[in-house]
Amino acid sequence: MTGRRHEREADDSGENGNDRLSPHFFLPAVRRVSSHARGASAAKDQFAADRQSTGLPRFLNHGSVVTPFPLFEPMPYRRTESVERRLAARRASIIIAAREAASEAGMAAVQIAQIARRAGIAAGTVYRYFPGKTDLVAALLAEITAREIGALRRAGDEAPGPLSALCCCIMTFADRALRNRRLTFAAIAEPIDAELDPVRVNFRKSLAGEFAKRVAAAVSARYLPDQDSALGAAAVLGLLVEGLIGPLAPQAPGREREIVQTLTLTALRALGLPDARARGLVVQTTVSNA
Repeated sequence: MTGRRHEREADDSGENGNDRLSPHFFLPAVRRVSSHARGASAAKDQFAADRQSTGLPRFLNHGSVVTPFPLFEPMPYRRTESVERRLAARRASIIIAAREAASEAGMAAVQIAQIARRAGIAAGTVYRYFPGKTDLVAALLAEITAREIGALRRAGDEAPGPLSALCCCIMTFADRALRNRRLTFAAIAEPIDAELDPVRVNFRKSLAGEFAKRVAAAVSARYLPDQDSALGAAAVLGLLVEGLIGPLAPQAPGREREIVQTLTLTALRALGLPDARARGLVVQTTVSNA
């Protein structure tokens, strides 16, 4: 009895004979198809179908098809903070390269291969972040919008009063546009794909909205006469765009401060500020280059 019991234990553990599955392959669930009931041909077909449908290894065990199933559902992949930071930094480097290219030669220079070379990465890596040129240009326009609106808000918020805030916003936009004339023209006026027009219009709307907020505050404080703030802001933006980057705009070298002050003075006058007050405000206002 003892010898037979040891033999059965050896058989059950898989140590005796070749008719047991490898103990290293765990099968949490099995599906057996009897080859005696279906015949050898049916079992073979079932074996091939199972292998093709799942791609998992199959084992024939004395005429039966054994199909292993996974024990747990796969865990969803979650990026770590370091991975997120690395991906964000890579995306930012691509945007910076696109910004530099547009500053030099306009939006026409924003090509995937060229941007990849500037960023020091493969073109395929750029495509992982931006499926095409249109997506890259749209991202660049969104970045320019956020950057410029942020600069206007900081300038206005740091001013001592609503009228000074309006003057600071106008002068800040004029100064930045003049220092980055090619990029400003590319973002506002350069011909681009029609599908990008909504992104560009959003840039204009954001600029006009920021001006309108400052005009409304000055009107509310009775520094300016009652008026349609949105319409006045749109007029100011048109004046600045045409006077800074339009085909009739004067050449800037050596005249930057004069051009910025003249356009700001003209805008304040157009909004109804008396000339003497406008002149004093423009002269006293300084613009940060940050």
